[in-house]
Amino acid sequence: MRIGIMADTHDCLPLVERAVEVLNREGVGLVLHTGDYVAPFTMKALERLEAPVIGVFGNNDGDREALRKTALDGGNVDLRGDCARTSVGDLSIGLVHGHDTALLTSLMERGDLDVLVSGHTHHPLIGRHGRTLMINPGETCGYLTGTPTLAVLETGTKEVHLIRL
Repeated sequence: MRIGIMADTHDCLPLVERAVEVLNREGVGLVLHTGDYVAPFTMKALERLEAPVIGVFGNNDGDREALRKTALDGGNVDLRGDCARTSVGDLSIGLVHGHDTALLTSLMERGDLDVLVSGHTHHPLIGRHGRTLMINPGETCGYLTGTPTLAVLETGTKEVHLIRL
């Protein structure tokens, strides 16, 4: 399976829409979003994804109840709070925004995750901590770096491809 990974969309609808097009074209079976959607209307754009979405909140997601309601109304985004865990095949995947460094460090050092996905820094990073593959897809919005990106994880090989939007 291919998993699309997004972070830090920050209400930038043109790039959110482009990300949706790219992920649909890539044929991903699941999308992980590490938060900082910011406003509920961003959830409406994510409804056009052909794959289900698992997401967590970021530090800029102020109106969490409105975000949660919009996600529920759309039906394809499962917002799980500050962190989430899911399994895809044999892979155990953790998802967190990354602004809570104690939480991020704890999840990283536990060593029971095959993959840990985070965002917040707006800079892409792919690396390993022990057995855990660490993925930060960078920023979908492009506001901080000027380079909007997302990532696609191939679950069979654990290869990660960064895609510039």
